[in-house]
Amino acid sequence: MAATSKKQSIISKFWDYTMNRLNRTVFLGLKFTMPQKFLSPMGFSGMLTFCLFLLLGVTGAFLMLFYVPGIEGAFDSVEFIDEEIPYGFAIRNIHYHGSNAMVFMAVLHLYYQYFSGRYKIKNEMIWVTGMILGVITILEAFTGYNLLFNDRAELAVSIGVSLTVFSPIIGPTLAQMIWGQGFSDFLIRLYALHVFIIPIVMGILMFVHFPRFLVFDLPMWSTMVGIILITGGIFPVEMGVKFDPNHPPGITVPEWYLTGLYAFIRTGFDKFITGGLLPGLLIAMFLFVPFIDHSRKISWKDRPFFSALGIASITQIFITTIWGFYVHPDPTKNLTERLFIEPIPFYSVMLISVVFSFVVVYGFLKARAALVVPGKRPTPTKQTPLILNTFWTYAVLISLVIFEVILNGMALMAYAGGLWALALFETGAIFCIFGIIAHVYRSYNPKVIAAEKAAKDAAAKAANETEVPVPTITNSKTD
Repeated sequence: MAATSKKQSIISKFWDYTMNRLNRTVFLGLKFTMPQKFLSPMGFSGMLTFCLFLLLGVTGAFLMLFYVPGIEGAFDSVEFIDEEIPYGFAIRNIHYHGSNAMVFMAVLHLYYQYFSGRYKIKNEMIWVTGMILGVITILEAFTGYNLLFNDRAELAVSIGVSLTVFSPIIGPTLAQMIWGQGFSDFLIRLYALHVFIIPIVMGILMFVHFPRFLVFDLPMWSTMVGIILITGGIFPVEMGVKFDPNHPPGITVPEWYLTGLYAFIRTGFDKFITGGLLPGLLIAMFLFVPFIDHSRKISWKDRPFFSALGIASITQIFITTIWGFYVHPDPTKNLTERLFIEPIPFYSVMLISVVFSFVVVYGFLKARAALVVPGKRPTPTKQTPLILNTFWTYAVLISLVIFEVILNGMALMAYAGGLWALALFETGAIFCIFGIIAHVYRSYNPKVIAAEKAAKDAAAKAANETEVPVPTITNSKTD
């Protein structure tokens, strides 16, 4: 007993010593909160995006040890990582699908902040840096998957070169500065941008973008990592076809977050207008919203114009992204004809859908506002949390732990048998189940339940004490 208390004393002293020395650092300027109950992941989607950034940094550092940034070695070194390096297949899949997840979470975070009106609470600086971070996140992902130097990467690079070359005034100079003189130049430059320059810029912007209070939810983070691993097991990233300058590339499309841009370019109009100016208008719309929307209303239901504008932008992104995957099915046509998108149906469908979604949402919210009685606020409905009793809590936890142990054995057997995709899938299931275990445990945490019960009893006692006793009138009758 004395040894235990002495050990705790040493740990406590070390903790106090560390915290006192970190008191003046940026680290303690941010407050990390571990929620003791389930919170909507939308509320801390930015923190989840940052955690994905760290995950990509760790897995990317491993890949850097074996990657060769050159025309001859790029594709072969990635193939060597996939097939020869222990756990290389898993690390590359985590890095690839984590990159897609980070772009998706960044877009999700943007729209959550937009519709919840967070930019109204003196958050213009956080909002602007967030928009810049979102664009840079896509650029970081773009430079990353080009490093494989397959047919798909060649297509993406050709899009990037076209956009910079056709930029007005400084186009050719900008293209030479970014892409260099040939294949050797742009591969090295993309590598430097991906592993060094862009991550540094993102890190600097994150220090400005972070709010003071950060929420880190371990069960949600574990589940997200599990989903990434499961996705890698079901859809393992492929090597594709090695790019050969002597042979024309096959038909392919870029990653999903660039297919919308690709669809605009394939309509045949000026590449700067379709690939630069039109997407830039969407970014500018979000960038300047805090400086245009001066109303004091926060809820999206009370802001019909801006809410309808947000829904219209989602419609436009969805339609152009889906259309960007379209390839003409006739194999007798040449490459240019199969990739060409007819501009009239494309822009007509896009404009009609955008206008229709805007009008419907705007009209619905306006009609809803007209039905609300002035001065009367709707009564919020309080959700009753689901709390398991002791028996069922332990039954669920023990069952999940047993399943977790079985999955660990199955994952090891799959990896030993060379079934790497299956091993990745089962490892993802392990992370997901751990997230469920952590969530069930915190939902039944006796300290939290006792504190909530004590607060509820105190509130009930206070309510009873403030009640005015009603005197009882007795009608006495004497014989």
